[in-house]
Amino acid sequence: MTNQKEIYKCELCGSIVEVLHAGAGELVCCGQAMNLMSSKSVDDGKEKHLPFLDLSTVKIGEIPHPMTSEHYIEWVEVIYTDKTIKKNFKAEEGAILELDGIDNIQEIRSYCNVHGLWSLKIK
Repeated sequence: MTNQKEIYKCELCGSIVEVLHAGAGELVCCGQAMNLMSSKSVDDGKEKHLPFLDLSTVKIGEIPHPMTSEHYIEWVEVIYTDKTIKKNFKAEEGAILELDGIDNIQEIRSYCNVHGLWSLKIK
């Protein structure tokens, strides 16, 4: 069974899927079940990946996250009570997302191509 907003990853090809509608089936890729990704919510070590709000700007980590082709933030997603905003990033550009408003934000998620899924729950 899948639930809305869950994120799954294929360990063979690296495909990532976000569930838009809950369903009773199992997600399969490359002939095997995809793995449900769990998000980390506490930074440990010198790498900083946890998203945070700075006024109306989403940033990643207390210091800028590396944005090289080998190690970068692929996307940031802001989940409001009534909508979701997602921005994809490329290596060599800053992982910063300017928001029109911060009312009703429930969660902010980011995905690092090396260290996986990160989440900050607001409400």
